[in-house]
Amino acid sequence: MRLSQTVRALARRQPRSSLFALLLLAVSFSFCAAAQATSDDPSAIPSADSGLYLRVRLSNPIKVSKLKTGDVVQGALSRNVYSADRQLFSSGSKVTLHVDHLERRQRTPNDHWPWVVKAFTPRHENFPVFKSATVSDSSGEHSLQVSLVSISRMRDVHAKAKDKNKDKSPVPQSVEESRPVEVNSSNGKKTRTPTMILEAFDAADGGAEGARAENQPDHPGDADSNRPDSLPAGTRCKLLLLNSVSASKSKPGDPVHARLLEPVLIDSKIALPAGTVFDGKVMKKTPPKWLSRSGLLYLGFTEVSLPDGERFPVTASLAGAQLDERSHTRMDAEGGLHGERPGKAWMAINIGVTAGLAKEVDDTVQLIIEAVVSTATDASTAGTARIVASCVSGLYMATRKGRDVVLPRFTEMDVSLDRPASLHPVAASASRSPASAAK
Repeated sequence: MRLSQTVRALARRQPRSSLFALLLLAVSFSFCAAAQATSDDPSAIPSADSGLYLRVRLSNPIKVSKLKTGDVVQGALSRNVYSADRQLFSSGSKVTLHVDHLERRQRTPNDHWPWVVKAFTPRHENFPVFKSATVSDSSGEHSLQVSLVSISRMRDVHAKAKDKNKDKSPVPQSVEESRPVEVNSSNGKKTRTPTMILEAFDAADGGAEGARAENQPDHPGDADSNRPDSLPAGTRCKLLLLNSVSASKSKPGDPVHARLLEPVLIDSKIALPAGTVFDGKVMKKTPPKWLSRSGLLYLGFTEVSLPDGERFPVTASLAGAQLDERSHTRMDAEGGLHGERPGKAWMAINIGVTAGLAKEVDDTVQLIIEAVVSTATDASTAGTARIVASCVSGLYMATRKGRDVVLPRFTEMDVSLDRPASLHPVAASASRSPASAAK
């Protein structure tokens, strides 16, 4: 008799039980997704000898999921494009692309929402595939084979200003240094136009080779001049990250690889050509922790590899990065990336889930007690059920982790040398390993 009453009570409370079932389903789904993400091979690093990288600022906002085969997307290059020591295309050149077809791709990891939202967010999205692009500049039109890397609204995140009297040594300018340096502020985010990152390969009609001849930089004697002996401290380099890193999955010592996008000039001499590879590692990381404590990530670069194979030791750290506009990441004066505290929407979602969880636990505990104890009533079990529900909801809130720090693959970064770096061949050979020196 008592069991039948319990069954009828469960039937009357079917809507509440369905909510609890959905919550359990979300938890299991998130664990499965995490297991799938862990099984992915994180060591897959793109070749440093891959093609050019174009940063295109779109003329009009677009929704990626709404694009169709044959649609035309237009924009302009937002930075110069270089190959080694030569400029191929200048900033502002018009770019026209045609959607070849659509394909399903896995969404890029981000730190925008808590796990409850991510659990119900589709893991894949429709992604347009572009096979060719036409770049128009003063020398004509150039056709390139391209592949879309990412498309999003971007914002600049830079290290906070250090002590003004700390370092007054002159900083050499890169080929393009006309952009204003923006100090990051979590309260001062600016809306950016959509930006598309493309990887370009050999031109279909010799376009890149023709542009290379037409757009050779106006620095007489560069080709015949020797490389500078050293790079002074504070030298800025614009890099493209070749492998993704995050505070939650990366470990201290994990390798980090990046490619130089713009040649570095010192006294009109090319110190580092575009395509130079910067090798480094994760110096320090703190994963997101309970009580909504956010993650922390420090990267450092220790060596550069020139396209001709020469290697030089350096000591460099992050000075800035271009992240998704919705990213909640800030940078300290030492180049460390910190996740911001959860915002109002983040907390509101967690509190809503906590309230629903507490209600379901309260009802479930009462039903269990009434099924076991024949003399129990709703009034006598209410106190015990509320205590258990409060403990469960409090435990849930305490175990919520803060925001992660995620640097997706192909993130543009600014790196600054922490100390002078010698580029003299003698100094470079002395820095090689003893094993290679013995040979």
